[in-house]
Amino acid sequence: MKQHNSLIARILAALALMAAVAVVLVVVSSETGGNTEEGAVQNPPARQGNNGAQGNQRPASKQKVYEVQEGDTLNGIASEKGVSVDRIERLNPDLDPQALIPGQELKLR
Repeated sequence: MKQHNSLIARILAALALMAAVAVVLVVVSSETGGNTEEGAVQNPPARQGNNGAQGNQRPASKQKVYEVQEGDTLNGIASEKGVSVDRIERLNPDLDPQALIPGQELKLR
């Protein structure tokens, strides 16, 4: 009987480990945007205007350079300025999209 309980405990431990790994994979996948193609611009939620209506996004910016602010992401900048992530990466070949630094200037056009 003792050996039977030990076997059940080992099986339950293995199942718990697999469940924990599955949860971690789901969380990481949702944080990174899931299965998006590399360089694709994700559609962020619509911004609210002054009247509270959704769906009116800013027109593409004519700005040639953007100064990175605290908390900026490459997808957010691309969406806000109407420029694709791929274009920003091509214009800024030394750019590390995972390590944007406040004050850093990015070419947009």
